[in-house]
Amino acid sequence: QVQLVESGGGLVQAGGSLRLSCAASGRTFSSYVMGWFRQAPGKEREFVAGISWNGGGTAYGDSVKGRFTISSDNAKNTVFLQMNSLKPEDTAVYYCAADSRWINIPTLSSRYTYWGQGTQVTVSS
Repeated sequence: QVQLVESGGGLVQAGGSLRLSCAASGRTFSSYVMGWFRQAPGKEREFVAGISWNGGGTAYGDSVKGRFTISSDNAKNTVFLQMNSLKPEDTAVYYCAADSRWINIPTLSSRYTYWGQGTQVTVSS
């Protein structure tokens, strides 16, 4: 059974930085795509960033391009989301997701089978 555990969320002032981690276990993840999504109260779940374990290709949502960076440590089965220049509108619960069915990185949450429990990120103005 795949397990995803996020960490690194917290409270930060606007303009600050946070790094989220997603530790994956239960499978060999070399063929998986990993994604970060976020959901603010009353809003739909939004694609933030994704990475392919095999080849390291990446993708970003328009609202975070140039500010967020996704990376992976394959030896530790961990995916990171470095978030810089944070804005109050980045406040949300951030979720890690995984799936093995895709070559390209899906941006739809419905394309991901496995999900973590989420970690809260709050950016104060």
